[in-house]
Amino acid sequence: MEHKEIVYIISDSVGETAELVVKAVATQFNGGYVEIRRNANVEDFEDIEDVLIMAAQSNSIIAYTIVIPALKEYLDKRAREEDITAVDLLNPLIDAFTHKFSKGPKHQPKLMRQLDDDYFRKIEAIEFAVKYDDGRDPRGILFADIVLVGVSRTSKTPLSMYLAHKRYKVANVPLVPEVPPPEELYKIPRNKCVGLIITPDKLNIIRKERLKNLGLTSEANYASFERILEELDYAEKIMKRIGCPVINVSNKAVEETADYILDVLKRERSS
Repeated sequence: MEHKEIVYIISDSVGETAELVVKAVATQFNGGYVEIRRNANVEDFEDIEDVLIMAAQSNSIIAYTIVIPALKEYLDKRAREEDITAVDLLNPLIDAFTHKFSKGPKHQPKLMRQLDDDYFRKIEAIEFAVKYDDGRDPRGILFADIVLVGVSRTSKTPLSMYLAHKRYKVANVPLVPEVPPPEELYKIPRNKCVGLIITPDKLNIIRKERLKNLGLTSEANYASFERILEELDYAEKIMKRIGCPVINVSNKAVEETADYILDVLKRERSS
């Protein structure tokens, strides 16, 4: 009967790291085949004992990634008593970090999973901001964490992307007198929406620069004071109807405005 080579993995998290390391090592032996039996989310001594019994019976190796000190000490002790080869895949590097960088580890399992989840939430928020930018699809308003409204060139898109990097799903809607705002704006709680306003002089400068970059004359209606005043007046009426908080972005950087938006919404939602 052919001897089966088995490596038992023990982890106080999901055990993916240990499995990848074992597979990488296994490729150096016997064509890369080894049976891996993963034991994830180990939380007590009984879980460890169960694996020790199986490993002893099959003359196998245990590879482990355990950051909870009590569990690690118990496994090391019992593996020596049972004459089982148990390989610690994390703590040698943890010790090196501790000594070299003079910082102690947290000894908390599943932190890598938390980082992964945080990363994917950010990617999801960025994709959301792109999909629902500039009022492309009003259905996104109903699913957004934050909805920004304002006339053209009030930093709606840069703010949406900046807030997305902070893991907020943001939709933004331009307010144009000739285009009725989507009905979805009136269906969401007022503390989900923020109106962005700007002084006419500042908007005039920004729009003239925008036209210049596009190779168009600065005398176009888009940058005229009459048009700007008309748009700002219309936007103010819509914001009043929505009942949302309003922020003047005239002399604020995107980062400053974003922090102010979060602060305003926090106060709105707690009141």
